Amino acid sequence: MYRAAGPPARSASAPVVRSLRRPPPPATGVSFMNNQKQQKPTLSGQRFKTRKRDEKERFDPTQFQDCIIQGLTETGTDLEAVAKFLDASGAKLDYRRYAETLFDILVAGGMLAPGGTLADDMMRTDVCVFAAQEDLETMQAFAQVFNKLIRRYKYLEKGFEDEVKKLLLFLKGFSESERNKLAMLTGVLLANGTLNASILNSLYNENLVKEGVSAAFAVKLFKSWINEKDINAVAASLRKVSMDNRLMELFPANKQSVEHFTKYFTEAGLKELSEYVRNQQTIGARKELQKELQEQMSRGDPFKDIILYVKEEMKKNNIPEPVVIGIVWSSVMSTVEWNKKEELVAEQAIKHLKQYSPLLAAFTTQGQSELTLLLKIQEYCYDNIHFMKAFQKIVVLFYKAEVLSEEPILKWYKDAHVAKGKSVFLEQMKKFVEWLKNAEEESESEAEEGD
Repeated sequence: MYRAAGPPARSASAPVVRSLRRPPPPATGVSFMNNQKQQKPTLSGQRFKTRKRDEKERFDPTQFQDCIIQGLTETGTDLEAVAKFLDASGAKLDYRRYAETLFDILVAGGMLAPGGTLADDMMRTDVCVFAAQEDLETMQAFAQVFNKLIRRYKYLEKGFEDEVKKLLLFLKGFSESERNKLAMLTGVLLANGTLNASILNSLYNENLVKEGVSAAFAVKLFKSWINEKDINAVAASLRKVSMDNRLMELFPANKQSVEHFTKYFTEAGLKELSEYVRNQQTIGARKELQKELQEQMSRGDPFKDIILYVKEEMKKNNIPEPVVIGIVWSSVMSTVEWNKKEELVAEQAIKHLKQYSPLLAAFTTQGQSELTLLLKIQEYCYDNIHFMKAFQKIVVLFYKAEVLSEEPILKWYKDAHVAKGKSVFLEQMKKFVEWLKNAEEESESEAEEGD
């Protein structure tokens, strides 16, 4: 039994009983109730090894440039050897990090400063586009170097596209010969799909356009592009990036006309491009004409005002009458919601077209325009099945309203019709055509008797 105070007396023979409790920690002035960690002691000047992934490599393209230029110097002007050297170097050098430097060297011979000048204190090489011969064959060979490099290292695609966009903005800093070489190279690369036509946006830079640099560059570029492909392939690439209607922007605002564009590029030997732009402009004008026509009809504008507007547009945009009658027909037929019942739609169509006959008659002053209208009616009745039985009634209506005349109708019947619904429509027209022939023969005989 323990006493109230003081240690218990121990007899000489009593065994020593040791306490199982741990002794209290020595006083350190730090409470163990908080979660603060004690700072580990460090030795001044001691360096700790950093993990490799935590190290941030300093961006220094100089050493990379020296390696590329030295390798190119050793390969010389043998472009196959250049391609092999670049292929092998990608395994040792960081192309991803130094893509801009790599492409600067291959195009200009060294790293480019802002504006397109070569840095004076840097190494240079003559194994580059700008130092090569100024001819299409040489540029085609250089294009193969870029093709092989980008096929081998796919991640360079975006960097190369950015590089070309930059080079186009730097055009004023290059000599005329350097611009010509770059234009030919770019045309070849656009043709083989290494570059996307969206890079041409850089040519619309205000300063380049104003000084005529963009238009001159475009001449060389399109010549090499069309030489590799045809104008249809070029047009398809331009349409894909919505640039087919922007080519006139290569000129300042006061020269953005079809006439100026056509004259400039035709004289430069690019007649097919001139014709393409003229056609694009005409297509745009036709779409705008049809849109405005439909709006005027829906408002119920007087026919005389509509006719005056259409004739002005024809003159301004050089749209021939046979094309206009097709636009007028489509506009007239789109202004009404047609009945779905075949037995009622013919009556509805006759009533509607009788109302618009004066408008249609204003644009069938030529035999070709009448024939075009007949073909449009045939195609419409075939494509809209409820109109299949209405074809003959529409033609007779237009004959009586002097929209169509005998000769074009007879020509259509004989050999100018299209295949769509041919047998059905020829059968419908058989009796009317016979009547027209008889009437024509009677008129001729009466004329002979009068003589």
